[in-house]
Amino acid sequence: MTPPAPLAPAALPPQGATAERCSSFDVASHPRSASEARRLTRERLAGWPVCPDTREAADLVVSELVTNAIVHTTSRRITCELRSLREGECLRIAVRDEGHAGSGPRPAEGRPAEEHGRGLLLVAALSTAWGALEAETGTGLTVWAELPARPSHDLGSGA
Repeated sequence: MTPPAPLAPAALPPQGATAERCSSFDVASHPRSASEARRLTRERLAGWPVCPDTREAADLVVSELVTNAIVHTTSRRITCELRSLREGECLRIAVRDEGHAGSGPRPAEGRPAEEHGRGLLLVAALSTAWGALEAETGTGLTVWAELPARPSHDLGSGA
C-alpha cells in the first residue's frame, strides 16, 4: 500500500493484515497520561520483534496521539492498541477516544515560532500510513499509524 498523500489521513486502515501480537491499555484523559502511555508502550513492546528506532518512534507516535485525544476531545478514557502485523513487518498503533470535536484530525500548518500543532506532522513523517476512523456508534474516533518493524531508512530518532 502506498502512503496517503502528505498530511492527509487515510480514512481506513489497510485491510487483510492479521495481528500476530496485540496489546492494549487505557489511560485517563489527564495531562500526565501521555507519559504514562509512553511507559506502557515501552513495557508492552519489550520482547516484540521491532528495532530500537521503531520503539522510539512508537513512543513518540503514542504520545502525540494521546496528547491530541486529551486536548481535542471530551474523553474521560483513551484506549491505546499496539499490533504486530504482516508476519512482524509492521507495527500498527491505534488510539481511540470517546468523543471528538470538529471534523477529525488534521495536521496544523505550523509556523516556526509556534510550540504546538505539530503532532500529526510528526506522526505523518514517522509512519508509512496513518488515518482516522469514526466509531460505528457515532461517538469517538480512532487515529492509527503504521510503522515498519525494521525500517529500511533512518527514522531520525538516533545514531
